[in-house]
Amino acid sequence: MKDNVNKVVKDFLKYLGERNLTELTQLFSETVDWYIPGDETKATWLGIRNTRQEVSDFYELLWKNTQPISANIDNIFADEENAVIVGEFSTKMVKTNNILNSLFCIQMRIQNNKIVRYRLLEDSFKVSKSLTE
Repeated sequence: MKDNVNKVVKDFLKYLGERNLTELTQLFSETVDWYIPGDETKATWLGIRNTRQEVSDFYELLWKNTQPISANIDNIFADEENAVIVGEFSTKMVKTNNILNSLFCIQMRIQNNKIVRYRLLEDSFKVSKSLTE
């Protein structure tokens, strides 16, 4: 079972890096428990999502408003249905041209080869600040 979790995580990182929206969103269950905390008035892609379509909408908004610079994965921890990805990223905010550098932690629960729970923790204060001109 742990092999299934590792495959989903590997595919997730691959499709995310390729910005392959179709394959990426297919990794999520039809209903998902998704939450990325932060100032949703400045970063409209943040917040709660409940469906695969809303996950797709998240990535479309994120990719429209940010340009990736770099991402480094420090560790991936997995058990039979949970995975945690820890690292750092840099991205440019399209609206302000500000560069955001942040640590991140992604927590996932994977059941039947689909992501059913997703949490992304990042420096939400820096995200908000980088969107202020």
